[in-house]
Amino acid sequence: IDTENNSSHLYSHLGNFNVLSLAEPFSPERYIDAIETCDKAGMKVIIIDSISQEWEGSGGILETHGNMAGNSFTNWNRVTPRHNAFVQTMLQSPCHIIATIRSKQDYVLSERNGKVVPEKVGLKGVTRDGMDYELTIVFDIDIKHHATASKDRTGLFSDKPALIITESTGALIKDWCMSGFKVSDIEDEI
Repeated sequence: IDTENNSSHLYSHLGNFNVLSLAEPFSPERYIDAIETCDKAGMKVIIIDSISQEWEGSGGILETHGNMAGNSFTNWNRVTPRHNAFVQTMLQSPCHIIATIRSKQDYVLSERNGKVVPEKVGLKGVTRDGMDYELTIVFDIDIKHHATASKDRTGLFSDKPALIITESTGALIKDWCMSGFKVSDIEDEI
């Protein structure tokens, strides 16, 4: 699912893959429709590049909220369920989903010499706070393509040095996904 103005074509040399281009408005419902289309088409893996527009893009949650009349605080009650529906669609999909998130410089306000000044504190994902909680693995990738796991429920990458993601990285994740027990094998114990 390409939301980056057809940038998926830059990767056509990597092999055959299907592309569903998504243009504005980047509403949660359009993302949901795109994921459901991929599910119905029998895709095994969906790459969404990127989910940031659902939050901060044209027609996304922040723009929709900003254009609403009335009380800003209570208006969150109207847009939050839409965002949550998008998150649940990703989580409940039978497909494996890889989602990219844009990042931007994050700042905090600090007091120095009696003045409040902005201070850089690193990068922050352009999406709703807490989105990383929903994901199994979160890789922070630097300008040199070095990936560090900032969240890893698999245990494969946590507390490990930065790596460059390759096909073997995908194989490790696939092996982890295929490990464990089938529910049918342990039903009697349950």
